[in-house]
Amino acid sequence: MVVTSGLSAELAAQRRAFLDDGPPGAALRRNRIDRLMAMILDNAEDFVTATATDYGSRSRSAAFFAEILGMIAVIEHTRAHVPQWMKSTTLMRAARVARLRAEVVPSPLGVVGIIGPWNFPIQLTVLPAAAAFAAGNRVMIKMSEVTPCTAALMATTAPRYFDTRELHVVTGGPDVAAEFAGLPFDHLFFTGSPTVGARVQQAAARNLVPVTLELGGKNPVVVSPDADVIRAATRIAQARMVNGGQVCVCPDYVLVPHARVERFVQVASRTLRALFPTIIDNADYCSAVNQANFERVVALIDDARAHGARIDSVLPDGEILPDARSRKIAPTIIRDVDDCMRIADEEVFGPVLVVRGYSTVGETIDYINQRPSPLVAYWFGPDNADFRYFVSRTRSGGVARNDFAAHMIPSSAPFGGVGRSGMGAYHGKAGFDAFSHQRTVVGTDLPFSITGRAARPFTGSMRVSAELALRRARNRTAVRLKKIR
Repeated sequence: MVVTSGLSAELAAQRRAFLDDGPPGAALRRNRIDRLMAMILDNAEDFVTATATDYGSRSRSAAFFAEILGMIAVIEHTRAHVPQWMKSTTLMRAARVARLRAEVVPSPLGVVGIIGPWNFPIQLTVLPAAAAFAAGNRVMIKMSEVTPCTAALMATTAPRYFDTRELHVVTGGPDVAAEFAGLPFDHLFFTGSPTVGARVQQAAARNLVPVTLELGGKNPVVVSPDADVIRAATRIAQARMVNGGQVCVCPDYVLVPHARVERFVQVASRTLRALFPTIIDNADYCSAVNQANFERVVALIDDARAHGARIDSVLPDGEILPDARSRKIAPTIIRDVDDCMRIADEEVFGPVLVVRGYSTVGETIDYINQRPSPLVAYWFGPDNADFRYFVSRTRSGGVARNDFAAHMIPSSAPFGGVGRSGMGAYHGKAGFDAFSHQRTVVGTDLPFSITGRAARPFTGSMRVSAELALRRARNRTAVRLKKIR
């Protein structure tokens, strides 16, 4: 590789080390995962403090749970299964008697690039890094420039636990991110918005680098006709406020039966008021991560108001919000949204919930299917025929029923989007597979060639055999087609 910059040099060093050392065994893979965990756990307080500094106001308890504790189970599951997932799969077992051996070997790709987001800058870089290590790769991470304190801490902490030829952390602005995305990695993993994800994929395509894109979208919630509306409204309101609404799996808009909309809004408002009796000086109320995101969310609300939407802001007594100094926006419920409003199409990523009425479950399915596929679709209500119909007729990265992010509870479950909400998946074995190449290895010790019939000379018996095989295949297909008529 021609070295053209510091990033290229780091990639070249990692790839050289990967080729020189060969595929790591299970013990070294686990050791790298252990060091990755130690890097975060040993310095957990510092990392949580760094994220709070980056945000300005972010609950330390919530950050500790989401950024640190929330990823442990997934990583422990991955670590425990490394030896099992590394095993080759034997094909055509009976053929071994005939001296033909076939297997599929999970092989490391080489060097994996990870571009992390700002909303969970620790968890959403460490989780894919653990999966990449499990698969036997080296890792380079580009931290988000939107959370510079966290990025700097990660960059200074990593060398205490890793040789840079194993794990290298990169910081810098958009220009560095653009260069990073254009490097000839063996795989590139990105978490962020669909708009930036498209640019990352374009940059990777110039080197034919495969990508995993973990994106976002407008996640719908359907409150079913037979749901407990009080429980649904309470949980949905709480979910919308996780990390100040700056979560890719947060509910974005709620579809409620027309006759229950008013009750839903009453309960949701009451829940939000109880959760946040104060906001501006409340350290547990998460602010917008920066001024740009604050202004964007405020503009979405203002645009909806200007076009006739009904805006219900849950304001504590005596406080005036939104507040530019603290970058805090009051929890806001918006009704009467139509397609001329920006909020109808743009992912909010803030403390705003759109509520719409509906008449039939089929109507909700049509509405959801007319829009890009979300990262998660929520259903509040029993697991009945309506729910199963909803699951079968909609498309989303995952489905969660009656609770926020319930589809992420199983450590072995793949996590990822579909369509505009992403491509590829990780967590559990899906992460191991994402960063592995399934390499087919076949060998024969037979005294004759099995595939030699594809080359000359073509004998008469070969032609007869081919005709018989073709005839049998045609007859078999015709019989199958008759059965379904």
